[in-house]
Amino acid sequence: MAMIEDYAIIGDLNTAAMVGRSGSIDWMCLPRFDSPACFASLLHNPDAGRWLLAPAGTPEGGNCTRRQYREDTLILETEWEVDGGSVRVIDFMPVRDDAVDLVRIVEGLSGEVTMQMELVLRFDYGRVVPWVRHSEHGISAVAGPDSAYLTTPVTLEGRDKRTVSEFTVRAGERVPFVLRWAPSHVREPRRIDPFRAVSVTEKFWLEWISRSEMTGKYKEPVERSLITLKALTYAPTGGIVAAATTSLPEQLGGPRNWDYRYCWLRDATLTLQSLLAAGYTEEASAWRDWLLRAIAGDPSELQIVYGLDGARRLPEADIPWLSGYEGSQPVRTGNAAAPQLQLDVWGEVLDGLSLTRAASPDHAVDTSWDIQVALMEYLEGAWNQPDNGLWEMRGPRRHFTHSKVMAWVAADRMVKAVRTSGLPGPADRWAALRREIHADVMEKGFDEKLNTFVQSYGSTELDASLLLIPRVGFLPHRHPRVAGTVGAIQKGLTDDGLVLRYRTESGHDGLPGDEGVFLACSFWLVDALLGIERKDEATQLFERLLSLRNDVGLLSEEWDPRTQRHLGNTPQAFSHFPLIHSALQLHEGEAHSSDTPLHKPRHPERSSGSTLRNDARLR
Repeated sequence: MAMIEDYAIIGDLNTAAMVGRSGSIDWMCLPRFDSPACFASLLHNPDAGRWLLAPAGTPEGGNCTRRQYREDTLILETEWEVDGGSVRVIDFMPVRDDAVDLVRIVEGLSGEVTMQMELVLRFDYGRVVPWVRHSEHGISAVAGPDSAYLTTPVTLEGRDKRTVSEFTVRAGERVPFVLRWAPSHVREPRRIDPFRAVSVTEKFWLEWISRSEMTGKYKEPVERSLITLKALTYAPTGGIVAAATTSLPEQLGGPRNWDYRYCWLRDATLTLQSLLAAGYTEEASAWRDWLLRAIAGDPSELQIVYGLDGARRLPEADIPWLSGYEGSQPVRTGNAAAPQLQLDVWGEVLDGLSLTRAASPDHAVDTSWDIQVALMEYLEGAWNQPDNGLWEMRGPRRHFTHSKVMAWVAADRMVKAVRTSGLPGPADRWAALRREIHADVMEKGFDEKLNTFVQSYGSTELDASLLLIPRVGFLPHRHPRVAGTVGAIQKGLTDDGLVLRYRTESGHDGLPGDEGVFLACSFWLVDALLGIERKDEATQLFERLLSLRNDVGLLSEEWDPRTQRHLGNTPQAFSHFPLIHSALQLHEGEAHSSDTPLHKPRHPERSSGSTLRNDARLR
């Protein structure tokens, strides 16, 4: 199998495809990120569906000579130099209008190259083989609710339930392939002009990234991260998925395989702070609106994760016919952590909404205030319960220190909203609760002998979430307990200098096996080091983390220091958001509180998505 870091992402702001260095698209779900995959060889083998386009005779799994994204876009260019010539394959998905289009264009660069094309369509995660017919312009494929149409000028033939072709491309020639999807009960969508589509798609992405307000040394990695996060955005609702994939393992061959094609409330503050700082006010507003729709309802039923449209039911199921990435089973869809009690999310939501008030010139007007009050009133009676914690542990509930800290954050932000923004509420009562929670954490969440905060009350274990204590304002960076905690984590919770979430050996998470270092946690250490005035050390760690990106600038969830490989689902929003956050803070030379904008956008009146509808019309 290809390594996780061998994959690049392309997408249309509704779904995404993962393209390997071999020229094979091994993962794509249609028509949405969370739909069943029609290419699932990423989690099995080519029999589960893929689309290979590469020079003929290239060994199975052989890699290209080089690849890159075209400028600051999501258009992928993959090149091969072989005997007889060189060739480029351009892969992209036009921003969605009324149909799904996946475009691949072969360009001859020099000499003459014979190419091979193999399309293996398998709907429902590799289980359903469609009925394929030849058509005037290519083929059509239908199975149940799905239909797909491949349009190309080259001759296609069926072989062993696959569509194949071999053709020659010479210098200066261009050969297009367009795969379109539509529900099987509607007529075939209109064909697009692939060459016009590439120029329109390029224009869209270049105009979008031109609105970035990032400057300085880390402009390139920040803007590639912004483009990646935009690619993970579900445009119809503004939701941002945690990753484009499911079940890529946190331990090769192990069971820690989860479906990340959903939207986590925990990402709210990092999302908002990063987007607002970079000048993407429209995306930040869309995410805030998604957040408010998702949390509407009974505050006691707040979930940690929701569907792209805010759906609450995400039943977890196994897909037994897929063998898993490098044998890592089970392959899962849905997420059983959705109904867990994780008290920190109340704080994350109220922290994020506090940030938007601080960043907005009309912050005194907050139409969601009633919802926020209801969330706070529930938390008043629930904050001292044990919960499953930040990391969605499937073992017994405990009194996690981070959960209590985030309950303090909720009370703190609500007090400030009343006293600073003039919003109505019992500020004195919430302030008393804030003091009570603070005293509780300082007494029960800190180990005097170890000189560090601990993962849960009564334990001696460390947890990377403790690095967030100064970031959320619970204690100032210069507090001795913060310095003690940072030192303890560096000494006892790192592997090769990078940060683990926690030590899995305790078995408290209810799962066997181990995992890699969690990249977001290492970025949190960057921020903490900056806050305690160890900027050189913070910069060194940050630049090391940048070196872990793959050749096109992407990060997965984790890194394995032993095998030097990416682990977990990819590309991971929870890795790219803190990358942006750390880069901006290093650029400014100062650590910021989570409810404080990193800086105010210079052009708040500009709309960062205004070209979407006009420029997406390709037919």
